[in-house]
Amino acid sequence: MNRDQLVGVGILFGSLAGIAAYGYILYSFPVIALQATAFIAVAAVLGILAWIGWTMATTPPPKPIEDLEKAEEA
Repeated sequence: MNRDQLVGVGILFGSLAGIAAYGYILYSFPVIALQATAFIAVAAVLGILAWIGWTMATTPPPKPIEDLEKAEEA
């Protein structure tokens, strides 16, 4: 097995362990588990939106097409 395959097997078993742990927590503490899951999901979506907004706010606008055409002619 090469290194990539070992990483893949590790991810596979880690994911299965995570599913089992989440199932145990869900049945042991259903309200807390669902609240935490909902919070994490909403926070992830809003975090991605914040990152997109930050990127749009800090990226300089492109040069107008007329300036690019003049630069090519010169």
